[in-house]
Amino acid sequence: MASVELNEIRKAYGALEVIHGVSLSVEDGEFIALVGPSGCGKSTLLRMIAGLEEISDGEVLIGGTVVNALTPRERNIAMVFQSYALYPHMTVAQNMGFNLMLSGVAKPEIERRVNEAARMLALGDLLDRKPSQLSGGQRQRVAMGRAIVRDPAVFLFDEPLSNLDAKLRVQMRTEIKTLHQKVGTTSVYVTHDQIEAMTLADRIVVLNGGRIEQVGTPLELYRAPANLFVAGFIGSPAMNFLDAAVDGDEDQPAARLVDGTTIRLGPARKVKRGQEVKLGIRPEHLLAGAPGDTVVNGQTLVVEPTGAQTHVVFSLAGEQVTAIVDGGFPVRHGALFEAAIAAEQVHVFDRRSGLAL
Repeated sequence: MASVELNEIRKAYGALEVIHGVSLSVEDGEFIALVGPSGCGKSTLLRMIAGLEEISDGEVLIGGTVVNALTPRERNIAMVFQSYALYPHMTVAQNMGFNLMLSGVAKPEIERRVNEAARMLALGDLLDRKPSQLSGGQRQRVAMGRAIVRDPAVFLFDEPLSNLDAKLRVQMRTEIKTLHQKVGTTSVYVTHDQIEAMTLADRIVVLNGGRIEQVGTPLELYRAPANLFVAGFIGSPAMNFLDAAVDGDEDQPAARLVDGTTIRLGPARKVKRGQEVKLGIRPEHLLAGAPGDTVVNGQTLVVEPTGAQTHVVFSLAGEQVTAIVDGGFPVRHGALFEAAIAAEQVHVFDRRSGLAL
């Protein structure tokens, strides 16, 4: 195992710079997720750690050693890609042990490592099968097994679950989490799916436009997003945003929406009277049929039952706002929907800078 450190990493294609001085420290044994929208630079950053992409400026250190000039093989990393990249003519066991064979590892040691990885990943009964005889989830486990047998210092995952259906993604998330708890190898995981990042990672790195917006634990990013971008990216369904102006006094601050509705704010908010802000309210914090510091209402526009919960889209201050209610709560299209909000659950952002207040 080893730590990973990025010092002012930059990547440019000619005059176009796509990674802008990214610095990050990944501790030995830590599981880090890189998330962000398409084109934010997360896969490029991962490929620079792996040595598959040349670094324009800055340093990558693995285990305290600068690896900029080292080949991927010399960096002692293992990468699991979105495509399984299995050899179709080889069995599962042969696929898992192929890199070890190329490295000159003795046959008994290859067999031992393959059997140990197969035991971890529940592949013991599949070792003699070809990839064409496996399901998508089984193929992904084989790809993971191929990485495990190398006993690398760092695992790098590049959107490994994107090709799987929803049920398999949930299953594989659990298996990757269990694997990390068993092996404890430093891991950097790229995904566009913030639910994957929240459930898997010790810490999440939110990227946007080749820059880091915020780094923190899943709960830190959920409870205290640094800016509007992070607030809107973390959480599902996404946070609701409403334009407002600060009202009230320092002891009891509030914000007035464009339709005159007043929403109480927590006393810890650093706001000034008249300041133009955006309020952020998560759907799960709009509580139907419950007491709160503020009660808002509007016409129900869309009702989306999901089973245990129902998503309700209603109008508020000229915006469409989403609330999450219990699946048995009575609500119908066109009716008045009413919800309470606790002051401490209201996020406040400066409208110009987008920074949290």
